[in-house]
Amino acid sequence: MKECENATTEFENFELLGFLCPQNLKSLFVFFFLLMYILSLSGNGLILLVVALEPHLHKPMYWFLCHLSLMDMTVSSIVLPKLVSWLIGGNGDISFAGCVTQLFFFHFLGCTECFLYTVMAFDRFVAICKPLHYGTIMTHRVCFCLTVGTWFGGSVHGAIHSSLTFRLPYGWRNQVNYVLCDIPAMLKLACADTSLNETVTLIDIGFVAMACFLLILTSYVYIISAILRIPTSKGRRHAFSTCTAHITLVVIYYVPVVYNYARPPSQDAFDGVVVMFYAAVTPFLNPVIYTLRNKEMKDGVRKLCSRKPWC
Repeated sequence: MKECENATTEFENFELLGFLCPQNLKSLFVFFFLLMYILSLSGNGLILLVVALEPHLHKPMYWFLCHLSLMDMTVSSIVLPKLVSWLIGGNGDISFAGCVTQLFFFHFLGCTECFLYTVMAFDRFVAICKPLHYGTIMTHRVCFCLTVGTWFGGSVHGAIHSSLTFRLPYGWRNQVNYVLCDIPAMLKLACADTSLNETVTLIDIGFVAMACFLLILTSYVYIISAILRIPTSKGRRHAFSTCTAHITLVVIYYVPVVYNYARPPSQDAFDGVVVMFYAAVTPFLNPVIYTLRNKEMKDGVRKLCSRKPWC
């Protein structure tokens, strides 16, 4: 192909083309994404603040929740500001290094979040199925090691995909027909055989997502079995209420991941919508779900507001 002549691996910049957006709706999208971003940062920041200031929330469950909130704030920050800038009238330019960084952190955080949901499911399994041993199993050391493991595993995942993607030569075409520098969009620009990248993407992301999902599913089979053996309906409701928020978030997380990555790459128009849902809506929903469906978090928020005059 002519556009692949003199292919190189180093552009000064790429240009993100965003998504098809009618001109008369751009202001509405700007308002929506800015609102989601502000609410995501404030909602997840509130969770971090409440857990830090309320001693009764210093438990493994909320330790993991704080890391989830931190991930959500970061995912929003690597996608939405650039997208809003493009909608306002920017040209969508992103440096080569910025593109590498965006792809790395997007997959690093996405994989870490997948591992974290699995760890949170294990925490609920121990709490409900082995309550007498919970304190001896979920120690501070174990929680710390599990958390470090999720972050390390995610960083390895991100490094593999960013290095495989940007080892490829690129031609003169530097327009990324997507809302961010993601694997399917970048492979469309490559001037080389991308079958290895596509195979690794499908197998790696598909395997990680499926393995984590099966572990979560197995945990909840045991959890539901244990809940059904609780003699009182009040006890069953209380036990199940500690799991509903996590179950909801797992479903919200896995639908876009499976659609975008656990299938052969297509990069149709709907892929961008799914990514925007994951980057904009999901980080906003996480704190809402956990604060509305978790009694301890609601009590913590009320206590925090009652002692702060600005609340």
